[in-house]
Amino acid sequence: MRLRRALLTAVPLCCWALVPAAAHHSFSAEFDANKPVQLRGTVAKVEWINPHTWIHIDVKEADGTTTRWMIEGGTPNTLLRRGLTRDSLPIGTEIMVDGYRAKNGTNRANGRDVVFPDGRKLFMGSSGIGAPPDARDPGAK
Repeated sequence: MRLRRALLTAVPLCCWALVPAAAHHSFSAEFDANKPVQLRGTVAKVEWINPHTWIHIDVKEADGTTTRWMIEGGTPNTLLRRGLTRDSLPIGTEIMVDGYRAKNGTNRANGRDVVFPDGRKLFMGSSGIGAPPDARDPGAK
C-alpha cells in the first residue's frame, strides 16, 4: 500500500517536471548556422515568455507583400540583463534583426542581434545551446 501511494505521488511529479524540458531545444535542432538571415521589419507582437522570447515582425517583400517572421531570442531574464526589455519593442517599431533561419524553411529565425532605428544594437541570441558563439556575449566560448 505504501509503495502504491508513493508511485501515485511520484509518477505525476516526474511527468510534470519533464514538460518544460521537452519544450526546450538546442539551437542546432531547429536552426541552421549556415543560413544567416537579415530581416528589416516592424514589430507586430512580442512574447516575453520562458524558455525563449519571441519577436514577431512584419517584413515588406520586394513585391510589396508583407511576410510575418517569428524571431526567437534568449530567455527574458537573459535579455533583461543585456538591456532589452518588453518595453524596448513597442508595436510598430522598425527594427533590423540578424539571425539564423529555421531548418524547416518556415519564416522563423533565431535572432542574434536586434538593431534599433537609432543605431543601437543588442545581442539577443541564446548561447551555450549550439548557437554560433559571439564575442559580445559574456557566455561565448
